[in-house]
Amino acid sequence: MAPEVAEVERALLALAPEERAAVIHMGLLSLDGAPAETSQDEIDAAWRTEVAGRLDDVIEGRVQLGSFEATRARFVAMYPRPRGDR
Repeated sequence: MAPEVAEVERALLALAPEERAAVIHMGLLSLDGAPAETSQDEIDAAWRTEVAGRLDDVIEGRVQLGSFEATRARFVAMYPRPRGDR
């Protein structure tokens, strides 16, 4: 690990959990190419638009919903529990 990276890691771990989460969040956003100045209000508005569009798709019959049982079976097949979690 480069000395600069180790120093950043030490500084990050010295922060309070909330501050650490904020720094990590901004770092993750930078990987996605999202502008750092995107406000929470803008993010919330984008999610409301996405949810409204998906709801319209369901109401208008553009998508077909599966049963809970079928959806759960697909999920369990894709994400089996670790052996120690039973």
